[in-house]
Amino acid sequence: MSALNQSTRRRLSNLHQTPSVWEGDRRPISGLTDDDFEDNRGGECIVWVDGVEGVVRGMEVVPSEMGPEAIVRTLLKAMEHPQSPATPARPQKIVVRDREIQFYLRGVLQDLDIAVEYAPELPLIDELFRGFQQMASGRPPKIPPKYADLLMEKSYQIWEAAPWEVLADHQIISITLNQWDIETLYVAVMGMMGMEYGLLFYRSLDSLKRFRAAAIAEESFEQMEEAFLGQDCLFITFESLSEDEDADDEEIDYADLPVSEIQPNFGTINPFEGMRPFLYEEEAIALYVAIEALQKFVQGSARQLSAETLPKINKRLRITLPEETGSQETISIQVSTLPEFEAELLQMMESAEFDDEDYDDDDDDDDEDLSVPLREDVVPKDALKSLDIIPWEKMASLRKSVDYYQHQDVKEAGEGMPVVLIQTTLPKGKALIEQIKADGGLKGICFNPGEDPFADENYDLGILQAENGNMYLFGEFSQDDALHLVAKKKWDQRCKKTQGYCGLIIAKGLTGAARGNPQPKDMIALFETRSLSVKELGLGLLQLMSHFDFE
Repeated sequence: MSALNQSTRRRLSNLHQTPSVWEGDRRPISGLTDDDFEDNRGGECIVWVDGVEGVVRGMEVVPSEMGPEAIVRTLLKAMEHPQSPATPARPQKIVVRDREIQFYLRGVLQDLDIAVEYAPELPLIDELFRGFQQMASGRPPKIPPKYADLLMEKSYQIWEAAPWEVLADHQIISITLNQWDIETLYVAVMGMMGMEYGLLFYRSLDSLKRFRAAAIAEESFEQMEEAFLGQDCLFITFESLSEDEDADDEEIDYADLPVSEIQPNFGTINPFEGMRPFLYEEEAIALYVAIEALQKFVQGSARQLSAETLPKINKRLRITLPEETGSQETISIQVSTLPEFEAELLQMMESAEFDDEDYDDDDDDDDEDLSVPLREDVVPKDALKSLDIIPWEKMASLRKSVDYYQHQDVKEAGEGMPVVLIQTTLPKGKALIEQIKADGGLKGICFNPGEDPFADENYDLGILQAENGNMYLFGEFSQDDALHLVAKKKWDQRCKKTQGYCGLIIAKGLTGAARGNPQPKDMIALFETRSLSVKELGLGLLQLMSHFDFE
């Protein structure tokens, strides 16, 4: 389009025309704003300035590849909806420093009585961008240059060490430095649930405890923001360099990405400074030493840390300061687990859950359906589920290779063990395993009938039942699906041959090369259990309303 449509020209013509000259330009934004704003990378800033009033009437950041229409859009906003304190108006003349833009605007703005001229320099805009550059150059770097390579290398080492595979976020590790104005840092590891990966190094346990209490209480957004900014910690977090902004976060587990696609970020949070996305020198070296100590501690105590109950561990480690500090002195660092504090955090969580249950019970005493706990939030919704069989000759090695094994005296008959295979990410798989273990183990697997009376559809609902009676929905399989009907028929036949014995396999690798085809090395848990009949489960026909409910 080379000209405005008639209605737009008529609307602009009705604006009051002032005897002013506006300057307009588009310039690369690189180096002018904080690199933390991803949308600004590789973009351009379009600006329109009133030369008489000396005010910015319009400013937009756009992708570099966007065509000349973008500068027109910003100009129209500057006329009709200018930035305060300017009022809507039409200029008498506009000046640009690009010949192509000049000719383009002449064609677009015809019949609006606006002169479009060229000038090699735009004094007001030049001054504005000089100010931007001065502001940008005054910002400190994210990491002090002296320690940048050092800290980046250490961050990738701790990423590959993956402390979140052995430590949950309530298992706090203390690191006593007695250096750089820091006595002890208390490390909370994020990542076991496969949602966010990072390390928070709190300067006090009180700060950590206050924030956890606010998070558990599920306070309002304003209260949570206040609690977040009230933390006192150094941090390192990890994100994906290639993450698709439109992708569903639930489908992305950074642990499955190659290290080349991982970007570490550093900063601090302080009640008086808020969140600061850069480090000063003493903070950088303190963080480096703390990460080094944590890495050595986790690697040297991995077996103990993997125990069901976090043991009391105290280790004194020798850390040699890097030459970048100007001293290659070796310092002594005390690293310890805090099982007592872990118990305190768990008690906080359990108390909150108990309060929620009391509230629910008071509100729903008349709802008899809730007497049977059927949960839909235990098995990850994005997991892949299938009915399969493991040949008996492979069962022996699988029982030894998985991280967790629930044993039954299985009758080996037929081709092999019928299994339900759930493939998810490693952190989510571990969380599922822990939930089943916490509920006493797996009692059985059942395919219970369900129906949607509004759509006239029937389902087989895959349900896992724990020893304490809790039940988890792992799949809704349409009885109109021919592939499911064949798989379900084979399942029933195989379970009959094994006298009801079957298994649940939890595998990792949902987003990796093994997606849909996990190998033995991807299988992290094997629960040998029983196939339960509908009568044994005792739910009867379930109906789908807004969710599956009891008939």
